[in-house]
Amino acid sequence: MGTHRRLGGYRLLDEIGRGSTAVVHLGMDSAGREVAVKELSPEFAADPEARQRLAREVSAQSRVRSPHVARLLDADVTGERPYVVTQYVPGCALGDLVEAYGPVEARRLPRLARGMALGLAAVHDAGVLHRDLSPHNVIVLGDRPTLVDFGIAHPAGADQVTRPGMVIGTPAYLAPELIEGRRPTRASDVFAWAATLAYAATGRPPFGRGSLHGVCFRILRGQADLDGLPEPTAELVRLGLRRDPAERPTARWFAGALAAWGTAPGAARSRTLVA
Repeated sequence: MGTHRRLGGYRLLDEIGRGSTAVVHLGMDSAGREVAVKELSPEFAADPEARQRLAREVSAQSRVRSPHVARLLDADVTGERPYVVTQYVPGCALGDLVEAYGPVEARRLPRLARGMALGLAAVHDAGVLHRDLSPHNVIVLGDRPTLVDFGIAHPAGADQVTRPGMVIGTPAYLAPELIEGRRPTRASDVFAWAATLAYAATGRPPFGRGSLHGVCFRILRGQADLDGLPEPTAELVRLGLRRDPAERPTARWFAGALAAWGTAPGAARSRTLVA
């Protein structure tokens, strides 16, 4: 154990993830608890823009409190080796789980869907947009999902607008308005939630695979492949994938609808949609 690298007050045990600018380690704090330590890669450690993005990530994630969202524990974005420490979430990424074992069973879908909706609602309640909700940013243990990776999150209403041809996020789960270069909103996150749920239920990205151009074309045309999606999950997914963001219910509404369906089938259908 003494041969492991240290970063701040944390021992780095193993690499568990890697992105374009950062590496995520399984770490251990001074009390012996497991944590996730995200460190900027050496070639980006001195890059002011990379440090600024990491600072935005810390600012966004620090606002959120939910058992369905990985908790921020510590950070140092000004030191020689900038890093962020979050709660270590045991389990498996939803994408890896589906790839290995196939679609989530219909009886398990409502609890998974509601947990994701509750996590997303907490993010939105904190005034934050996640912007990259996808199967690989949802960690599942049993039927309990936890949202992770706030790498491109930012405050709702912030002056950040994408441009046509500029893709920020996981392409297969992008809302059509983002592909068109419009401002991200809570409704954009809801679209990603619905697309992620469709993937969990069918084992297929709802807008197919292949070229970025082909996937984006199908998203813009609303050509979602929902074949085999069980009810009532299919009805919720269709609501979340509505082309007009103003017509998509909120994450909080979806969480309530799933709770109602779990106790009294059909009860959620009588509710008024709140976009």
